[in-house]
Amino acid sequence: MAIHLVGETIDAKRAHHRAQAGELTQLVRGVYVDSDSDIETEILGHAVRVAHYLYPNAYLSSASAVLLGPAPDGRLFISGRRNQRTRLRTLEIIQNEAPPNPSTASAVIGDDLGELRVDVSSPRQRFLEAFRLRSEHASAITAEMRTQMAARLVEEYGSPQAAADAVWALARENGWYREGENAERFLLVQPGAGKAPVNKAALDLLVAWHGEPLGRLIHDGFEWRWKPRKRSGPPLVRETTPGKLPAFIESLLPEGWLAQVLHERDEREALRSGRRYMSNIAIVQSSDELATLPADILVTPLAAFFEKGRFTGRYAGPARGEIEETFEQKLAQIFARAETPRLSGVQIKAPMSLLSDGALVPAVDEPFTHILKPAGTAGFETLPIVEWLCLELGRAAGFDVPAAALIEMPDGMPPALLVERFDIRRGVEDQRRLALEDFCSILDLPTSAKYDGTIERMAKGLRPLSTDPAADLTILFRRAIFAWLIADGDMHLKNLAMLKTADAGAKTFTSVRFAPLYDAVTTRVFPGLAGDRMALKLNGKDDRLGQQDFLALARTIGLAAGEAEAALADLARRLSERAAMLTLPEFAGGSEVARAARDKVIAILTDRLVPFGR
Repeated sequence: MAIHLVGETIDAKRAHHRAQAGELTQLVRGVYVDSDSDIETEILGHAVRVAHYLYPNAYLSSASAVLLGPAPDGRLFISGRRNQRTRLRTLEIIQNEAPPNPSTASAVIGDDLGELRVDVSSPRQRFLEAFRLRSEHASAITAEMRTQMAARLVEEYGSPQAAADAVWALARENGWYREGENAERFLLVQPGAGKAPVNKAALDLLVAWHGEPLGRLIHDGFEWRWKPRKRSGPPLVRETTPGKLPAFIESLLPEGWLAQVLHERDEREALRSGRRYMSNIAIVQSSDELATLPADILVTPLAAFFEKGRFTGRYAGPARGEIEETFEQKLAQIFARAETPRLSGVQIKAPMSLLSDGALVPAVDEPFTHILKPAGTAGFETLPIVEWLCLELGRAAGFDVPAAALIEMPDGMPPALLVERFDIRRGVEDQRRLALEDFCSILDLPTSAKYDGTIERMAKGLRPLSTDPAADLTILFRRAIFAWLIADGDMHLKNLAMLKTADAGAKTFTSVRFAPLYDAVTTRVFPGLAGDRMALKLNGKDDRLGQQDFLALARTIGLAAGEAEAALADLARRLSERAAMLTLPEFAGGSEVARAARDKVIAILTDRLVPFGR
């Protein structure tokens, strides 16, 4: 027995002791699973039983009433007293408010624990549910399901008219008049008998992950629809708000400088103009295009052309060129091609490929393996240097940090930063599938809300997703401390993410862990940002933080006081020791401006370490 329900298969005291011993992992109150089992598979395999345990008065509805289980993307639909949703790893239990006079029937569900009898929407009700307005439950019912439901009702009642009358009777009982009208129209008019005019503004895009189609992203000119493909792999894209672009897809879209360069008016234009995205995602018109796109596989690591923080290969990317054309304009020309990978984030970035001979070229027709971050303007010329310093401090603090190096740029430009991607396969023999999901996507928030979260809310979203929640909550806690100590005012929800990894052939993610450190910058050293605060609040504050604030955070997210105090002391010690020895690569450190930026970073860090005993 791999899954345990308190009060049914195990008592509360025994469950608590086994969880303390590391034998069980708690998914949610009252629900545990063996720690050494395939947790994702166990959750999905017992999805109906878990939902019935958590919501005993609810019944299966929508697509789940047809499938008698979760949809292929991990969503399980139920109806009960109120609207709410519960996420357990890749399973999402979505409950909507049941009608006042529901029509239900009994069904038998079998799993490893035996058979379970549950209530489900009757054929009449689930058919009406398919026509509910702006309902996630309705959007989960495919056109094929609707057609099968209609055929089932006609067979039961003898004719389309009789079926429509039966459905209308239930619709009137519950005040579902619009649903009844649409259901009747579907039953009485043969679908496809007449062809409607085609909206030439409509989009029908194929979304693929590591070259494998995941589903189709459709826009009819009014709203988005996500149609997942039946597959055995782990679910990645989920639709949470009917009519809206799925949060995971939105998180991939360009913003800031790149969005301005591409002159895209909306997300439709953005998706139509690009093909390659982070997290090994391709969005194309047809499957034939997938074969033309290079796979993003790291063959030449940065370590092969790296010495003391400096890139020793050959930069072959854009330069300033003619005097009337800026570096930014040169860079923009690369993005004019649809084959150029799109990146999110406000900072200027370029997708690059490091070839075996050490040449660093734009990743237009090559694998996208590294990210180039050139210097900014108007006081932000040292941004790459400051980020390199912060990544070095993060490495010393014990975080997983991607390989990074400073590059000597042509035409007298300030040094740029080169960062190696950590969300791609490492070598042609690597068959893992990887994806990076930022916390805007995890918390189902639009990109515009990336500064609206809190560390506590992140912890709540992290816990049910992580395959090692205890370790990842500790990392989140340490990352919050680190951001405060280095004065990183830009650690928002898009600069924090979970790295999802699935082994070859796995049906669920083998590992979902906190992603390595990226985009860490001491923002207070730049013009106009001397009073910059934390991007995300903790303990209700975003400035003047002390040890007690972090200890309060630890209590809120479930970390032991001793563990929190040890993390504070360890980070302070590590950063203090590294700050005393942190120097820039020789070619970058020769600049007075660069040395001044380094001194400011160290001064801020040193000042903030004092209350922590350093």
